[in-house]
Amino acid sequence: MPDDETQTPTLNREAIARTPHDTRAGALPGAAEGPSPWLLRLIAVGLVLAALNLRPAITSLGALLEEVREGLHMSGSVAGVLTSVPPLCFAVFGVMAPRLARRFGAGAVVCAGMAAIAVGLVVRPYIGSTAGFLAASALALMGIAVSNILMPVIVKRWFPDRVGTMTGLYSMALALGTALAAALTVPVTGALGGNWQTGLIVWAVLAAVAVLPWIVLVRDRTPAPGQPAPVAANATEAPALKITRSRTAWGLACFFGLQATAAYITMGWMPQIFRDAGVSAGTAGLLLAVTMAMGVPLAFVIPRVASRLKNQGPIVVVLGLCGLIGYSGLYLAPAAGAWAWALLLGVANCAFPLALTMIGMRARSGAGVVRLSAFAQSTGYLLSIPGPLLVGVLYQHSGGWGLPIALMAGLMIPQMAAGILAGRDRTIEDEC
Repeated sequence: MPDDETQTPTLNREAIARTPHDTRAGALPGAAEGPSPWLLRLIAVGLVLAALNLRPAITSLGALLEEVREGLHMSGSVAGVLTSVPPLCFAVFGVMAPRLARRFGAGAVVCAGMAAIAVGLVVRPYIGSTAGFLAASALALMGIAVSNILMPVIVKRWFPDRVGTMTGLYSMALALGTALAAALTVPVTGALGGNWQTGLIVWAVLAAVAVLPWIVLVRDRTPAPGQPAPVAANATEAPALKITRSRTAWGLACFFGLQATAAYITMGWMPQIFRDAGVSAGTAGLLLAVTMAMGVPLAFVIPRVASRLKNQGPIVVVLGLCGLIGYSGLYLAPAAGAWAWALLLGVANCAFPLALTMIGMRARSGAGVVRLSAFAQSTGYLLSIPGPLLVGVLYQHSGGWGLPIALMAGLMIPQMAAGILAGRDRTIEDEC
């Protein structure tokens, strides 16, 4: 696969011409100029702010999971269901993203997604029941789901010659938002009186701010870079790729699902693992923050490196081995080597930006990226649902963390195998 910085203009035009936003672009016939620089800067700011909000709803809950369980009288199994809600919502609602983007435009859908996150985070701490908490969480996660799917699509459309750089930028912002929520939720809760409801609701402010740049983009009609003319409404449907025939698509979906399983188990349960090993609540939150913060520099570096390689398999193997070592340490000496295990698991979690980069590289056209992004992420999140739930059940019935950690380590093997398959130098158009 050629370097994303040196892709041919022909492929770039093809990638741009077939994206969902084209049905809303309103480009004038014969228009040769792209959008103004300020619009591209606004889109970049919008991507960063949106990415900052794609995980705090989850990691803030992980940091206060014990308090939430006590406040809502949850058992370990019910808490396992709660930690499985994110991938379930991502699978269910992520399928809707391409259709919504074709009808309303990607900018409008992301704007609505940020608003849904803000409303869900405001409502869920004070709804007063487990069912209500789950429903409000689902609303926030619906907004996260559609935005998750559309991030690679927006990058491919507006920054076709900088896919690696822009993917790295918003992946870095996503990791930063994840780490900030993990690190700050416990101290902020203490500073605001020790009420877990207050500690959770503060993250709604960040989501409300993220709505602002996308409001401008809701009605944007500026043609994307290099777009010469408006595209027919049915252009987003061609070519009709039968993506389920692609081994690469299935490999990428499985890789995405297994890395998501590891990520949501980590975000939902890692603080509790450390707390049960004798680590304080504040330190456990910081350890999770360290794990998530590793993605800040690496999420920028890995996509740029991956986009310059024809085969991303070696990166997959390195990340998987870091996960295996980290889980082994967590099993043998959770408290004594806590900081080392947090660092290694943070490196392993960078499989997420790698997966996003491969989505952009494993399709030639914008239409292909839309289909591959929806398929890989929705199918992947569907595959990841049982993991966090199974960890909760094993923890409750075994009375310890030995079996759950063994499960986490074991899943690294098929993750590496699927990633090697997905990382081969080919596109889904070659197989469909």
